[in-house]
Amino acid sequence: MGFKNIVVAVDGSEASQEALNYAVELARQSKCALTGLFIIDGGWPDYIGNDWQSSKAARQGFLDYIFKEQEEQADAARKQFETATTGMETVFSLLGGDPTEEMLKIANAASTDIFVLSRRVFQVSGRPSLKSLAKTLAQKATRPLLLLA
Repeated sequence: MGFKNIVVAVDGSEASQEALNYAVELARQSKCALTGLFIIDGGWPDYIGNDWQSSKAARQGFLDYIFKEQEEQADAARKQFETATTGMETVFSLLGGDPTEEMLKIANAASTDIFVLSRRVFQVSGRPSLKSLAKTLAQKATRPLLLLA
């Protein structure tokens, strides 16, 4: 099967390394472009609510902490991707929003020939909604999808 663009979700963790390795090998064999993807989860303010610890400063402090953690994860993901793809034609995309919704957009985009990801990708962020990510993608993706354990 000829691919033009393979997309792989990476989060800088060991959970995404196997999927990244698989996507890199597939892209090398297919001689096609490879896009790495990381998503900054923009849903934390809604997830924790407005009355968190009854203090605006405490809530904002927590959100600042989460954003800093996600920036560090994004940097780790970029480094993980760049290390694995040395010498290849690649693009690294940093998106923001709801990870499930953003990955569904990618999984349904005409430009995605195959979307490769681990079932545990982005779980390091701790959002409970991501525990059903694999099931949601498997049910709603319209383009080829490769979910690795």
